[in-house]
Amino acid sequence: MSDGQQMTRRQMLVAGAVTGAAVASSTLWAPKASAAAAPAIFYSPHQDDDALGLAGSILEHKAAGRPVYLVLVTKGENGDLATLMNGDPCPLTTWGASSHPCAAGGHHNLSWPTDGTSMIVPGRTTEFMASAKNLGVDKVINFNLSDAAYGTPDHYNAFVNKVKAKIKALAQQYPGASHKFTAGWLEVTDTHKAISDAAYLLMNEGVLTDVRFNYVYAYDIPTSKRANGAAYVLNIPSNHMAIKRNSIYCYNTWDPGRNFYALGYHSVPDKLESAHADPREFVFTIPSGYRTGQITQPMTSW
Repeated sequence: MSDGQQMTRRQMLVAGAVTGAAVASSTLWAPKASAAAAPAIFYSPHQDDDALGLAGSILEHKAAGRPVYLVLVTKGENGDLATLMNGDPCPLTTWGASSHPCAAGGHHNLSWPTDGTSMIVPGRTTEFMASAKNLGVDKVINFNLSDAAYGTPDHYNAFVNKVKAKIKALAQQYPGASHKFTAGWLEVTDTHKAISDAAYLLMNEGVLTDVRFNYVYAYDIPTSKRANGAAYVLNIPSNHMAIKRNSIYCYNTWDPGRNFYALGYHSVPDKLESAHADPREFVFTIPSGYRTGQITQPMTSW
């Protein structure tokens, strides 16, 4: 199967079942990073953004011998996802023409609390850590922030300030590091936008100087438009794309004994399938006229 050819949803589901073996063997390719080199620090707003739109770029830096640190910014609380996981039969399988296969065979048999934290956060973080191991990152850093960008402008600004303080501390700890975020102004969640705002403010203060933004929600839009306005389109080599797909499978594995509940796939199946099919990532710089604040509608950069 070529990189540009989409694996069927059923094939993707089956492939996800072999995640354990894939993760155990897929980190051997990378050259050893120089301990003296300044790291490339990638910031994943939630568990799954790493596999969606950062993995190819992470592997590009690893192949160059650069230390790579992966930051999980939020806990990823999600009460709606907990409710979905309690559904039986699985709601993914009953969404009409857009139905998706369920890694549990369509029956979860779960009775989780719907607080969005007690079961969701550990499960999502298990998937994230497996993906990070698969990508061979040199360090995982968990900011462990509540996903609190929503609500009033005061809530939003408080979240921006918390993220900003933590990024600033990393910049001071690792001078010369490059910082890779998601292009929140093009995306649809206040959390992603708030993290971009924090980066933008730190750039203006001179704290961050080497900054790029990967458009992780590009996989929601038509293939022909994903690169519009991008400063750089990464064409992911086939061997790196195989590793990226293994990271996607980390989010589609059902193995409750190891705390895998395919939460990433249940949350964003269309995005993961589109990222699985497209061997490209899309790197942006901050556009002129960038505006801080909550999303009213995604900005364009062209």
